[in-house]
Amino acid sequence: RLQLRVQRYGWDAACPHYHVGWSDQLRPAHDRILKMARVDPGQRVIETACGSGLITMRLAEQVGAAGYVLATDLSQGMIDDLQARLRENGIEGVEVRRMPAESLDVPDETFDAAICALGLMYTPDPAAAVSEMARAVAPGGKVTATVWGERRNCGWAEVFPIVDARVASEVCPMFFGTGAPNALKRIFEDADLENIGEHRQFETLVFRSDEDVVNAVLLGGPVALAIKRFDDQDWNEVRQEFLASVADYRNNDGSYGIPGEFVTVNGIRPPN
Repeated sequence: RLQLRVQRYGWDAACPHYHVGWSDQLRPAHDRILKMARVDPGQRVIETACGSGLITMRLAEQVGAAGYVLATDLSQGMIDDLQARLRENGIEGVEVRRMPAESLDVPDETFDAAICALGLMYTPDPAAAVSEMARAVAPGGKVTATVWGERRNCGWAEVFPIVDARVASEVCPMFFGTGAPNALKRIFEDADLENIGEHRQFETLVFRSDEDVVNAVLLGGPVALAIKRFDDQDWNEVRQEFLASVADYRNNDGSYGIPGEFVTVNGIRPPN
């Protein structure tokens, strides 16, 4: 319950900075999950941990007018943000509902595909979340998820100990657990999915300035709720320590090229 509360209010706090801060940097991972999911026109898709809709709006385009997307997230702030974006862009065929990934309030076998783009790291029980996705799809339906990879391959990872040194944030104690070798693949196997495929990709996350990388990682990421508890002195210290931790990736023009690894796994629900 504590982790669910931390995640819910943490992403409410991150909401103002998330969409702008991460849309370009996460696009290669989103391209990969969409390629592996192979969603077709007219299909019914459920998305868990949809956030501000970076994937949702692309899914809506893929399924078209004859399809349907149910986008779910634990954060009401993210839900409200996505609904506003859908209205602004005139996108129909998408329903947005708040619910936890580990307990999807949907009937069994009602979707053609289930997708989770960079959300499993934040769930208290990633295995339960994948099992729920598998339950929601019909036999022959596909389940696809992307997570951050190994900690050693994520250049911004020092943000966690920097923040935790000042406040007991309880933020993502197992953040990189699903990115360990074969970890996500085993979760898919335990959910009784078949024809499982895995793809690892290494990307360079480009941020234009100190402000951009700080806004994305500190204010628009998993430590946003903890950051809200800092006074001005703590904030300034954390900001400087974090920038020092990524200084090796700073270019001469002030931009950053920070390494990141993503893991995408898909599987198919077998016939009954």
